[in-house]
Amino acid sequence: MQSEKLLRRHALSIFRAAVAAADPRRTVRETLRPAGLSRFRRIFAVGAGKASAAMAQAAEQALGRRITGGWINTKDGHGAPLARITVHEASHPVPDARGVEGARRIAEIAAQAGEGDLLLCLISGGGSALLPLPMPPVTLEDKQETTRLLLACGATIHEINAVRKHLSAIKGGRLARLAWPAHVLSLLLSDVIGDPLDVIASGPTAPDTSTFASAWAVVEKYGLAGKIPAAARELLQQGLAGKVEETPKPDDPCFRRVTNRIVGSNRLAVDAAVRKARELGYRPLVLSTTIEGETRDIAAMHAAIAREIVAAGRPARPPVCVISGGETTVTLRGGGLGGRNQEFALAAAIALEGVPGVLVFSAGTDGTDGPTPAAGAMADGATVSRAAALGLDARRMLAANDSYHFFEPLGDLVVTGPTGTNVMDVRLMLVRPRRRP
Repeated sequence: MQSEKLLRRHALSIFRAAVAAADPRRTVRETLRPAGLSRFRRIFAVGAGKASAAMAQAAEQALGRRITGGWINTKDGHGAPLARITVHEASHPVPDARGVEGARRIAEIAAQAGEGDLLLCLISGGGSALLPLPMPPVTLEDKQETTRLLLACGATIHEINAVRKHLSAIKGGRLARLAWPAHVLSLLLSDVIGDPLDVIASGPTAPDTSTFASAWAVVEKYGLAGKIPAAARELLQQGLAGKVEETPKPDDPCFRRVTNRIVGSNRLAVDAAVRKARELGYRPLVLSTTIEGETRDIAAMHAAIAREIVAAGRPARPPVCVISGGETTVTLRGGGLGGRNQEFALAAAIALEGVPGVLVFSAGTDGTDGPTPAAGAMADGATVSRAAALGLDARRMLAANDSYHFFEPLGDLVVTGPTGTNVMDVRLMLVRPRRRP
């Protein structure tokens, strides 16, 4: 019989296996070594995202002095030592002036690449916020405020990026347009459900399927037309009127020399979690790698499955490891501190209050969850009562979106530091057999 402490150790072990399988270093090296890149006169490496520095390390290992130079924008604390490529840290998820500076440098490098050159793009999740090059008359402050509003209203990553692409001079395929006539090879670590090329980091080298019309539809859907800055509203409306050029579409000539390749995804991470769970003696049950929606609703669904397993052994008999991937959204209602994974664990803890033998675990594979130093959190049926003994009201803190300050005193935060990858979230529910009386 597994104790609750053992369940925690097992959950961490399964999560680490999932993260290791999504490490982009190996796949980047494997992709570049046999690629036959000797025909290119010069190779410039650029990129953006939480894992872009780790990807750049692998590129330098594979190509060495073949890399002429380059520039990477990554999140604060996610840098890595590089020899030929400049690492530049900036703010995420809300862009800052450092991000603009780096994005401008990346655009300049793309523009100087010419016939016979290769622009190697290393893109991972977080790349959209880390490539902020606003299209005039939009300013950085306008972009920051628009991003804050989109994050707070519960918009999906697809919806957020549709708007951001149409306020940008570099996203939505525009980086590929800047690089023409050079060849472009983009290696992409996907943090988006379904791995759509035009959504990962807002698709800087992919044909854009969104339009000014679809971007404006997002603004109207969430009632932001009167809230977003005037310059952002003006640019979107000018685009609707055909006065601003659309992002490049699939038939644009700039894509004739572009190759976009996925080198890591949530599915790979979940597959590794399955193998590790089985190795530890659990029956693995994968719900989906494409789960999205309001975090609290998804937590309630997971908790219902756990209760059914405990009560009736359905859909599988314990010991069970229920696994899901994807990325949920949080609608901010309070002024607390947390992230979607911590909020998932807190909502699940409330739904599982008093249920024995279940551990819930949720964490971001990049090692960060919202604006906190934690990757996520874990909880069980005794979490709410343990918290109450410390004077913490689980329901009140959930209402305030204050999951970080709920789990911190309990010692139930998952803290990994930057992992070097970013393929959305991994959620686990471990259910042990019921103890006999």
